[in-house]
Amino acid sequence: MHTKNTTQRLASLLALTAALAGCGGGSDKTATPAPPAPPPPPAAAPVSVSFVQSANNVLEPSSSEPLSVNVSTNGSAAPNGTAATFAVNPSTAGTLAPVAPTTVGGVASTTLTVSSLPPTATFQVTATATSSANSASDSLTYYVRPAHKPLQVLVPAYFTATGTSSPWATLTSGATSYPDVQINVIASTNSGILTASTKEDTDLTTAVKAFRAVSGTSNRVIGYVATSSSSGGTLSVADVKATIDNYIRLYPKLLDGFFLDGMATDSARVAYFQDIYNYVKGLTSGMSTGASAPGTPLLVGNPGTYPVPAYAAVADTLVTYAGNSAAYQNVDPQPSSTWVYAKANTAQAMLVHSASTCTEMQAAVKNANRPRLNTGMVYATNLAIGAPWSALPTYWPQLLGTVDALNKERTLPLC
Repeated sequence: MHTKNTTQRLASLLALTAALAGCGGGSDKTATPAPPAPPPPPAAAPVSVSFVQSANNVLEPSSSEPLSVNVSTNGSAAPNGTAATFAVNPSTAGTLAPVAPTTVGGVASTTLTVSSLPPTATFQVTATATSSANSASDSLTYYVRPAHKPLQVLVPAYFTATGTSSPWATLTSGATSYPDVQINVIASTNSGILTASTKEDTDLTTAVKAFRAVSGTSNRVIGYVATSSSSGGTLSVADVKATIDNYIRLYPKLLDGFFLDGMATDSARVAYFQDIYNYVKGLTSGMSTGASAPGTPLLVGNPGTYPVPAYAAVADTLVTYAGNSAAYQNVDPQPSSTWVYAKANTAQAMLVHSASTCTEMQAAVKNANRPRLNTGMVYATNLAIGAPWSALPTYWPQLLGTVDALNKERTLPLC
């Protein structure tokens, strides 16, 4: 009996001890935390990775962009929790958070943040996923452009300045209505070839003065300069410099720079345009006191398409598209002309004709404003090939209103 009672008491004591332990009894009230769950094992089937293509691969310093990859195994969405590791190359170009997100529904997502001063205008982001069967990766190329500047308008004013109904009067009234939109007007006389015998166009002088007199604006007027003759032959550098000198002689203090038409696109003529560029930049008198900066006249070159990169150094702005509206929707500097991203958007201009409706004009302007096009000077007209710059477009006020709305991130005006 004694042995039996002892056994019963011992069993009761053990049961009580277990109950106290289960109830958190004892002097130590802190429970030991459970160990973290182990990471999910790699998928057993062959894995594949593909980026969800971003609509925008041209970013600005300090900007952020969401990134996602599709991860699949055997052609189906990878199990939830499958890890994908992201990396930036070079690593100093930006950061990713998180670096190794796991999949949900076969998609792994992270956020890319570009460095405030990226060391290169181009970098890659790579995503990698691993299974027990294989490792797979995919990459995206990104470009970094300087911070976006407000859109400007570049007007080829190759029309008469004579009479009260001249397009110059409409141009000036538009500048009055939209003082926040910077308008750069290309004034043309004598087909851009001025000699010692060329006379002043007094109507043009009056029109330019009226345009420049619009208060509260930063508008500019530049002189149209041909680089080839009417027969198509190339003008000498001396002839081009003479035209520039005669513009200054005939229209002193009225011009902020010059527009060089017929700029080449290949490297053979870079030295020719470099000579002219240096000459214009060396002008210290006779230019408008309202120029972009004293002693630094604006020089716009018109190759009409993307030239070799060297031309970016011989003009402040390049017209990288001059043509019809429909074709402009397919223009793309990638992959052959990505050098444009090293320049501000105002270093590129487009001149679009045959945009027959206001809606087509707005589509062209919005296209130019996309980071991928990186174009900061715009113009569109409903006039067609043959004489596209002989008058202002019928939707001139809406063109200015569209630029103004895009700059202020407002709803576009109704057409």
